[in-house]
Amino acid sequence: MKDPGSKLINSLFSESHVLSVSELTEKIKNALESEFFSVQVQGEISNYKNHHSGHWYFTLKDNHSQLRGVFFRQWNRLMRFEPENGLEVTVRGRLTVYQPRGEYQIMVETMEPVGVGALQLAFEQQVKRLAAEGLFNEARKRKIPWFPGRIGIVTSPVGAALKDMLQILERRNRGIDVIIAPVRVQGTGAASEIADAIRMLNDYSRRGEAKVDVIIVGRGGGSIEDLWAFNEEPVARAIFQSEIPVVSAVGHETDFTIADFVADLRAPTPSAAAEMVAPESAELKKRIISLQRSLERVLNYYLLRRRSHLRDLVESRGFHADRRLDHLAFGNGKRAGGRGP
Repeated sequence: MKDPGSKLINSLFSESHVLSVSELTEKIKNALESEFFSVQVQGEISNYKNHHSGHWYFTLKDNHSQLRGVFFRQWNRLMRFEPENGLEVTVRGRLTVYQPRGEYQIMVETMEPVGVGALQLAFEQQVKRLAAEGLFNEARKRKIPWFPGRIGIVTSPVGAALKDMLQILERRNRGIDVIIAPVRVQGTGAASEIADAIRMLNDYSRRGEAKVDVIIVGRGGGSIEDLWAFNEEPVARAIFQSEIPVVSAVGHETDFTIADFVADLRAPTPSAAAEMVAPESAELKKRIISLQRSLERVLNYYLLRRRSHLRDLVESRGFHADRRLDHLAFGNGKRAGGRGP
C-alpha cells in the first residue's frame, strides 16, 4: 500500500509555478480529504462549545498533540449525550482543512464515550440536570388515592404489560373504570406520544369529560435502549406537570428510569402498579365496615352527649320553674295578709 504521506508530498510539488497561500491550502485540503475520508480518533475533549446554530465545536487532545473538531447539527442531533470538557471519547469522521485559518480539523460523524456507554452517560447527565431543576423533589409528590374511581393507563396497546394490568384490576375490583391511552413505548417518537397521552388525560379530567384519579405510565422489561423513551425529557416534564398523581411502572424491579424519579410513586413492574392502585373488593368491604362502625360510635357518642345536655337543660328549667312558683305563692300570701278583715 502506498504511503498516503508520499502521495500528499508529490501532489504539492508536482507543479513548478509558485503557489499562493490559498492554492496551497486548497491542495492540502483536497489531499487530506481524499486520503483521510474516514478515520477514528481517541482523545480528551476540551474547549467545548455548543453554538447557537446547534453545531458543536471542541478540541480533541492527548498528552502531546491536539486536533480541532466540529460536529455539525445534522449529525449531533442523533446523539443521546452531550460532550463535556474532560470527557474521553472516540470519534469517527473525515479530515479537512478550515481554509480561513489554514487549520486542519476533523468533521465528526459519530462520537462514543470511552469507558462508559453513551446511553449510560446520557442518563447520568439527564438526571443531574433535571435534579438541579427540582423535578425529583419529594416534597412536591402527591399521595395516590386509596380508592380511585377511574385509572388512566399510558402504555402499548399490544404489550403484555397492558393485559397483565387489566387482568389484575378486573380481579381486584370490577368497580374501577379504566381509560387506556395507547402509545408506542420505544423507538423514534415514543417519548412524544407518552408525554402527549399524559397531557391528554389531564385535559379530559380538567374539562370534566372523564375524571381520572391516577395515571399509570409504563411498559414491560427490555434493554436500556428499549426503555429509553422513559428517560427522555418530554416524558419527565409531562409527569412533573401532571395535575393527576402518576405511578411509573417501567420494566422489571431492577430497571430504573428518569420517569421513576419524577413520578409520585414508583412500582417495580406494571403488574405491581395495578396491585398498588386498586384495593381488593374484600379489602374495600372490610374498610367500609370499619368506617361504618367508626361512624356509629361517633353518632352514638354525639347522641349521648345531646341527650345528656337536654336532660340537664330540662332539669335546670324545672328547678327554675319550681322556684318561680314558690316565689309567686309567697308574694300572693303577703298581699292577702296585708288587707286584714
